[in-house]
Amino acid sequence: MESSDRLRAIIEALRVNDTVSVTELAAQHAVSEMTIRRDLDELARQGVVRRVRGGAMSLLLRGEEPPFGVREREAVEAKRRIGAVVASLIADGEAVLLDGGTTALEVARALRERRLTVMPLALQAAWELADAPRVRVVLPGGELRRGELTFGGPLTENSVRALRFDTAVIGCCGLSAEHGITAHDLSEVAVKQAAMASARRVVIAADSGKFGRTAFGAVCDYERVDVLVTDAAIPPDQHDALTAAGVSVHIAR
Repeated sequence: MESSDRLRAIIEALRVNDTVSVTELAAQHAVSEMTIRRDLDELARQGVVRRVRGGAMSLLLRGEEPPFGVREREAVEAKRRIGAVVASLIADGEAVLLDGGTTALEVARALRERRLTVMPLALQAAWELADAPRVRVVLPGGELRRGELTFGGPLTENSVRALRFDTAVIGCCGLSAEHGITAHDLSEVAVKQAAMASARRVVIAADSGKFGRTAFGAVCDYERVDVLVTDAAIPPDQHDALTAAGVSVHIAR
């Protein structure tokens, strides 16, 4: 099992049991106890756990997402391919709103050589595009969310509403036919909704691991989405639900 997969499995175990044992995790994942200790130390640095004797205790609420640094290691190749496909759907000269999150960061990397105006909603993407030769970067105001480094709050919403975008590239924490597009942080839900209202076209960029998950905040139903870019592991029933709702589904291979 890759390190990123093991970290995700440990986090999921913590959501169920609140505490985990080094010995039990080592046996479960067929790795050394030293490897598990390093994993738990990394999660402690990310603010996910507090180390206790023989294991760790969760610091995440059940409805919270793992930190950016943990998610950045997940589905790396799929996210890169998704970023490239999203970039291919954007024409030179467009005004683009780019959401926060790890998949959106890959979109930013794929847009570096393009001639665009981009409003990134996270500092990671802003830094990625800051020295791009032909990208005009416009930053919103607002409060930075610690750890995620995304912009949020009324100032961000007003900045987004004051502009008009050709394309809004939106990330999410969960997708399902029943609950639509969802996100954990409520301030980000409001910003995503403002972005979608200000854009001519809405593109959702999400790896297939997001399907079937439901986060706390409801962003929109499938019908509000124009395009979804994901990887080949999208569940067939979700693909059918998206196309039935009029969404153009692009598979990044």
